[in-house]
Amino acid sequence: MKAGTPDHALNLYKTLAQRAGAGAGAGHPQHHSSFGTHAAVFAIKSCSSSPQSPILIHHLHSHLLKTNLFSDIYVATALLHAYSLSSLPNARLLFDEMPHRNVVTSNTMITCLARHDDLSAARSLFNSMPERDIASWSAIIGGYMARSCRTQGLALFRDMMALGQVIPDQLILVTVLSGCASTGSFTLLGKSIHGYCVKHDLEINVQLGTSLIDMYMKCGCLMSAFKVFERMPERNVMHWTAMICGLALHGHGDDALAFFREMRLAGVRPNEITFTGVLNACCHAGLVEEGQKYFDSMVEEFGFEPGIHHYGCMVELFAKVGRLEDAYGVIQSMKVEPNIVVWTSLLAACKKHGKFEVAEKVE
Repeated sequence: MKAGTPDHALNLYKTLAQRAGAGAGAGHPQHHSSFGTHAAVFAIKSCSSSPQSPILIHHLHSHLLKTNLFSDIYVATALLHAYSLSSLPNARLLFDEMPHRNVVTSNTMITCLARHDDLSAARSLFNSMPERDIASWSAIIGGYMARSCRTQGLALFRDMMALGQVIPDQLILVTVLSGCASTGSFTLLGKSIHGYCVKHDLEINVQLGTSLIDMYMKCGCLMSAFKVFERMPERNVMHWTAMICGLALHGHGDDALAFFREMRLAGVRPNEITFTGVLNACCHAGLVEEGQKYFDSMVEEFGFEPGIHHYGCMVELFAKVGRLEDAYGVIQSMKVEPNIVVWTSLLAACKKHGKFEVAEKVE
């Protein structure tokens, strides 16, 4: 039986619970075994993946209270996680009623509060914890980062490093580097993280390597990004894409396209984000025919469905060189709703090139 089949999981759990009850015998209180605990946790996780998750979880919660399995901290934590995915009020209520809590339980609640945009409560719970592990710091810092409160998140990371009570892992370093990249103004912190990795011989895996390249690129340190790329023992599409997008971002269109060609020679298959970088590079370099070729290749050779960013690049590319009918034609052919960026590119170009007849077509 596989997880993800909630009906089967519930049936299995009920069968095991009935057997456990029968095994206890008349007059004996029903208690939970490790086997019953595993069955309950399995059922909770399976129900969490169902479209009817809130109803199933509530039903299972009621049964767990009757069988006393709720008193098991592993079961209660699994139930808390399940509630956290759909209902903050239910998760809060459950957390308050839990007979026992540990670091994992509090970490789960912090993640839940942050996911539901209650960063104040998440921080309050974090501050009240008698002990914290690396997952505690990851939960609160990740919560700030995910909600664009990057300055607070980065400040917390500095506090964590200053306290020296936990050892940062790759996950939290990736999270912090993404914050540095998003702001584009925390180069020193990003460099110190890179230095920490080197000093402590921390493996720079795919995610960490990509984050370092992305951080250096967005902070304007192109040579540092290139050095990280060159030192990667193996390079996958994420590394190549970070370089291509970074070069395009800084207006080095020709270099970005050269990287793309080198990537193809290395046998690495591009993804949709790679093509966003490639088309952006064509835009910066004014390479209209090249851009059209890569756009067609993305669809015909690689089978990708163009997204708003791909269409936006093509509109900007045509508009930039005054081919406004072609730019409008791209908008007309879009399979997604044009956004304000797309329309602004077209209308600004109409004004620049004096092609007001095209602007009049816009409803």
